Amino acid sequence: MKISIYAKTDVGCGRENNEDAFAFCPNLSSPQWNLNHTKGYIPLGPQGTLIIVADGMGGANAGEVASAIAIETVKKAFSGEQLVKAAASEEAARQLLIKAIQDADEAINLKMFDNPETAGMGTTIVVCWLTAQKAFVAWCGDSRCYRYNDADGLLPLTKDHSYVQELIDRGELTVEEAFQHPDNNIITRGLGDFDTQVQPDIAVSTIKPGDMFMLCSDGLCGYCTNEQIRGILADSKGNTEKCSEDLLRKALEVPGDDNICIVVASLLDDNAQEPSSSKFRQFMSKLFG
Repeated sequence: MKISIYAKTDVGCGRENNEDAFAFCPNLSSPQWNLNHTKGYIPLGPQGTLIIVADGMGGANAGEVASAIAIETVKKAFSGEQLVKAAASEEAARQLLIKAIQDADEAINLKMFDNPETAGMGTTIVVCWLTAQKAFVAWCGDSRCYRYNDADGLLPLTKDHSYVQELIDRGELTVEEAFQHPDNNIITRGLGDFDTQVQPDIAVSTIKPGDMFMLCSDGLCGYCTNEQIRGILADSKGNTEKCSEDLLRKALEVPGDDNICIVVASLLDDNAQEPSSSKFRQFMSKLFG
């Protein structure tokens, strides 16, 4: 199997600084993190791909610091012997994801303890570990991970930890009503709370060639409906660059006044035909380095 990844982030229409953050490593067996896209489709390595999105909170109280700490802590967790052990079983993978996010929460709290000027900062997080057989997704807050393929359509793999989601679960709001609710930005779980140890949720999904995975902050999913997101993923035909740019454009058109972060990953069979733009990017990369 091979994978293509493209990421976009934007300050949005109503903010002065960007508190969203992302990171991905296309091949954990040969770690390289400081990327915003792969060079077209590349082989999915034996230890898979890791994608992280964090939506910092706190404004003047350093939300961007919290999201950066979360990203760096999770990156460190997926390395060395602990990564090898986690790849051995589904339960081990779950435990690594839980520990990585709890360590990130602890690191953020320690930063606030040592630097009182950052008190009140926090972040959501969503992490997706793609292996040859399964996708492991862990999250806290309302940043999301979706899976799309032509046969099954759009499937949210995460469920928001939010006030409006609790109202939906109790039958007091419909999904459509929640989308327009004035309190739809209130989360009920996140990193940076001294009073409780964070408990991420975990979802496991079987993957297959043709699957696309999209991780985002609520700067996208808080302004674009699932149907709009589905349509853009379907139209992209595996072109991750076009997909991420079209999703960002749609969020800005609303216009969204929040920071926006989007990471799109597409999986193909090794022998499958790639989107033409991916082939062109690979050719230009070989030509010019």
